[in-house]
Amino acid sequence: MKIKEILHTCRIIAVVGLSSNPYRASHSVSRYMQAHGYRIIPVNPNEEMVLSELAYPRLEDVPERVEIVNVFRRSEYAPKIMASAIEIGARVVWFQEGVINASASAQGLKAGLDVVMDRCILKEHMAVQQGK
Repeated sequence: MKIKEILHTCRIIAVVGLSSNPYRASHSVSRYMQAHGYRIIPVNPNEEMVLSELAYPRLEDVPERVEIVNVFRRSEYAPKIMASAIEIGARVVWFQEGVINASASAQGLKAGLDVVMDRCILKEHMAVQQGK
């Protein structure tokens, strides 16, 4: 699935590593996506509420269907997050800029997920909005 198609068809995003700190990229990116109609589900064991949404400690604890798992964690955590994304039946795993892990990507592709790596979902959304 191409990025444009992902952004048009997937509306529920679980954000792994979402912080309540408004100066963190995870917060500003998620706030932008929320403002553009996406359902944001915070996944962070250190948070209770972020962007007026209940936070969950793990992907496996999210009680609703997740379409995109957006990852704001270091690259070494990618394989574990990918395994969780596969387990919950996510459609897409999106690794933000700087999150690169070839084995996690291969793991997701083998399981039939779409994988976006080292790309910012906000920047990609803006580009799609501008027709690029």
